Amino acid sequence: MPYQLKEVSTAADRKAFLMLPVKLYKDNPYWVRPLDEDIEKVFDPSKNKFFTHGKCIRWLLANEKGEVVGRVAAFVNDKTVMQDNDQPTGGMGFFECINDRAAAFQLFDACKNWLQQQGMEAMDGPINFGERDSWWGLLTEGFDKIPSYGMFYHHSYYKEFFEAYGFREYFRQFTFYRLVDQELVPVLKARAERIYRNPDYRFVSIEKDKLMKYAEDFRIIYNKGWVKHEGVAEMTSEQAQNLIKQMSPILDPKIIYFAYYKDEPIAFYVNIPDLNQALKVMNTGKFNLLGIIRFLWFKLTKNFDKMIGLVFGVIPEFQGRGIESAMIGYARQITGAKGFQYKHLEMNWVGDFNPKMIKVAQLLGSEVSKVHTTYRYLFNPNQPFRKPTVIQ
Repeated sequence: MPYQLKEVSTAADRKAFLMLPVKLYKDNPYWVRPLDEDIEKVFDPSKNKFFTHGKCIRWLLANEKGEVVGRVAAFVNDKTVMQDNDQPTGGMGFFECINDRAAAFQLFDACKNWLQQQGMEAMDGPINFGERDSWWGLLTEGFDKIPSYGMFYHHSYYKEFFEAYGFREYFRQFTFYRLVDQELVPVLKARAERIYRNPDYRFVSIEKDKLMKYAEDFRIIYNKGWVKHEGVAEMTSEQAQNLIKQMSPILDPKIIYFAYYKDEPIAFYVNIPDLNQALKVMNTGKFNLLGIIRFLWFKLTKNFDKMIGLVFGVIPEFQGRGIESAMIGYARQITGAKGFQYKHLEMNWVGDFNPKMIKVAQLLGSEVSKVHTTYRYLFNPNQPFRKPTVIQ
């Protein structure tokens, strides 16, 4: 008997959408339950500004007993539909499914059919109806590692589903791991020292009472360095301010750094504590009384010892001058201090199309610990398949 597809429309549906992974991963020691609000705000027009220039839909899949066995979402972002694409391209994501190819294919078909109705000719997935910094890509390596905050863990059999359906690898996203107190290699130290001798350069850790200033500096650097990437839209001042406001509760000024040249922002290096260390202990999906108690217990007795390298960037005109080394060297002066809280660092979202950042990560002595893959599916299989342009 075929599975029944249902659009998410009621409070019960929304709860079922959140609870399916709890059932699918209940015996997996590496899965971390995300906060319900982190998932739900993606689909809330009052909280997700992408609804101002896009639309989305999500479904549940149930068996003949009415038990939910799968979920998925599909979306169109008008700002990126044709950005560096040869065809109008939408997205799908938040895919979870029992180990049944027929069920998975029914979910994929739902996305494809809806996106075709919106005028799309291809879909990327699994991706987010939001920024690339979270819920982006399918875990394809690193199943024995706990995911970083804002990244999904996936069953290993999902890869076979995507590839059997016809999705092709569009790009891979590497997560690099290193110990925080590792010494910099001599070549990086030499490059950094050369920059430090020039008084026009300035490196700072942020001050929490000036967050809106840093939000604007972040926006300037981001728009100069990221918008040229395929599928990345320009960030507005409002978006930058909202991003900083959302992150404010978890920001640690000791691990966020900016670089300036003649007082103009040219680079940033943003780390955050890995909240998944606490969410793993909480295991409630929400900051209710029990969740808060477990969170505070973790913070007081265990403390966060892993930070996530959320984003690192240098504007194009300053790339290759040694700014990358100087930023890392400045951070090392702080993180290498005796008694520094954080011991482990994971650097998320280094695309395989960005060889410069891969080289920087490798020079730091980092190793790939996880790989997420973003797939693309062309509705017309006779169309040429083109991967993202490599950033030179």
